[in-house]
Amino acid sequence: MDNFIIKPAPKFQEDSTLGVIKLDDYLHRKNLILFFYPKDNTPGCTKENLEFKDLYREFSIRNTEVLGVSRDSIKSHENFKSKFSLPFPLISDQNQNICSLYNVLKKKNIYGKTVLGLERSTFLINTEGNIIMEWRKIKVDNHATQVLDFLDKTLTNK
Repeated sequence: MDNFIIKPAPKFQEDSTLGVIKLDDYLHRKNLILFFYPKDNTPGCTKENLEFKDLYREFSIRNTEVLGVSRDSIKSHENFKSKFSLPFPLISDQNQNICSLYNVLKKKNIYGKTVLGLERSTFLINTEGNIIMEWRKIKVDNHATQVLDFLDKTLTNK
């Protein structure tokens, strides 16, 4: 489900495969795609990361950085990033701070047990630090293309 909105993006600071990353690093410089995915090296998450990888140059041309976020460790992220030659940083949110700020943790029932799972979601943040679009309950196929298309329609003159 897509939601066109304009609201301030929650500020964050967390460890990543690039070192400590914070929202303020991008303000007034680049647009930011912050995509949340459940787990490194799982089929859907791998596919999603590879789609963002395939379009990374297109996002870069549009002054937009891509950041992946999951609750995996830095070591897991480094292995995942290396294995698939991902060109963008992966943020480790093991303490769930960013997930909580962006409200992507949802109760799920797995085999009769209630667990807190990560809902696959993407946020497009402009250079002013405002969320201008959010995608929730994402279906992986062609999602990165949808984000790029939206970016073209709203932030560029193409």
